[in-house]
Amino acid sequence: MKAVVIIPSRLESTRFPNKPLAKIFGREMILHVCDRVAETGLDLYVATPNEQIVNLLEVNGYKGVMTTSCATGTDRVAQAAQLIDADI
Repeated sequence: MKAVVIIPSRLESTRFPNKPLAKIFGREMILHVCDRVAETGLDLYVATPNEQIVNLLEVNGYKGVMTTSCATGTDRVAQAAQLIDADI
């Protein structure tokens, strides 16, 4: 059985716009999240409608999945899961 981790991410937050790209100790927040998840050894994908996030991920060795506009992060994860070959 193949398990993967899918992290929803978007730039259009009203409370903290561009949050995934905010730098913490000189590194973007989304990369800090990916670094921690990568420690599990599971395949990791970030589901996002933003090409800027996908480009950042790819430059840093992570995988992004482009999604359409979604109402919630759960919807974004579900949409990405349809595109990824995994059981769980």
